[in-house]
Amino acid sequence: MPTLINTKLQSHRGCPRIWLEGAKILREGFVPGLRYRMMERNKTLVLTICDSGDYVVSIRKRGAVSFPVIDITQQRLGDMFSGVERLRVVVRDGCIIISIHHHHQNSRNRYCRLIHNLQQKSSLTIGSLFHGGGILDKAVHQGFSNQGIDTKLGIAVELESQYLDASLTNNVELWSATSMAVESGVQYLQLQPGATQFDGVVAGIPCTGASLSGRSKLKLTYAEDHELAGACFFWFLMFVHSVNPAFVLVENVPAYASTASASVIRSVLQTLGYHLQERVFSGCEFGALEDRKRWVLVALSDGLQEGFNLNAVQPLRTKPSRLRDILDPVPPDSDCWKPYDYLADKEQADKAAGKGFRRQLLTPDDTQCGTIGRSYNKARSTEPFLRHPEDPDRSQLFTPREHARLKGIPESVVDGLCTTTAHEVLGQSVVFPVFEAIAQALAKHLLTFVSIESDLSECSAA
Repeated sequence: MPTLINTKLQSHRGCPRIWLEGAKILREGFVPGLRYRMMERNKTLVLTICDSGDYVVSIRKRGAVSFPVIDITQQRLGDMFSGVERLRVVVRDGCIIISIHHHHQNSRNRYCRLIHNLQQKSSLTIGSLFHGGGILDKAVHQGFSNQGIDTKLGIAVELESQYLDASLTNNVELWSATSMAVESGVQYLQLQPGATQFDGVVAGIPCTGASLSGRSKLKLTYAEDHELAGACFFWFLMFVHSVNPAFVLVENVPAYASTASASVIRSVLQTLGYHLQERVFSGCEFGALEDRKRWVLVALSDGLQEGFNLNAVQPLRTKPSRLRDILDPVPPDSDCWKPYDYLADKEQADKAAGKGFRRQLLTPDDTQCGTIGRSYNKARSTEPFLRHPEDPDRSQLFTPREHARLKGIPESVVDGLCTTTAHEVLGQSVVFPVFEAIAQALAKHLLTFVSIESDLSECSAA
């Protein structure tokens, strides 16, 4: 019966070293005193018991117990396993096979695939989870396009049919003939690891259980207690493991950063060979009137991390100075203006109860607005409203196109959508200029590796 050992490539007096010992090699025939030979095959080291072998299984005693030892200390190990930290060792029937651990091989594969696609100016393929109406992906696509890199969706997974249809209709630049649109919960995906591989993964993990308002409303002790969204991080990690991307971009509410889900995401991605950076971005700082704050995690595969600084990402746009800059003209006698008496009554009741909830009644001269959520069309008490220019007791909701402008989102994403669906698509999306800027910085960074690899190839040829 074979034995599998995942071990590290060690060092002894400056020389690479592999050390194997104990019952796990004895049971497969490596008895102290027996000879074995050592051969190299395609970055794999093979040890085979052989009477004419050049090496001998050593013996080591610990108290009254003796056990076999194989100690390989040779400089050629450094040549074979250059840059490798972890090894995979299989021991069976008088044979030991030592190869690069699959985590490191995965890192190499995704690095080489990305560099090849960039060198060939091929479209980078993106896996999109919790796709919504595709606004996050559209921002990422635009940021990469700003640097001359095309991206196409390899797969986009979205539970809600009308959101996926909206993306297919209004974001044609994201899709190709080979893009797969999946209307499903992510938990029902069935992907074989390695069968399909993408250059990047983009995910806006649902924040229903992570946001402070969501946890309070649903009486959740932990974000992971949410019936639908609580386990989404697990399926996201399964997806990343399957498609082996070179980079990963995750966004959520700032509170998500302190959840157990985020801790598991960090731990698993680091184990898989990614280097992580995090930052909370503010919409107003990046050219939007909506001051939506989002936690962002960028994971870069081993070998791609040097030189990228998420904290150094700068805005690409200038914020409009006033709300009036994005408003459509509405006459004072329009039916859009409503008293919303029940919201006024609720505000008074909240004040009397000592609650901190207040209505957001804005004017065209205001320089920003608060977050507009998914259920904006329900006219909830904490959402932003535009106050009537003459009657302080009346107000109106922003239109879908005004909503898009507040977030810096191209208005075309809501073409053909009813008002409710349009606000849902926009309300659960992102501030577009933030992610355009992140993607542009990431694209610029990745392009530096094309020139580095070209220089290395020229040096090798010379």
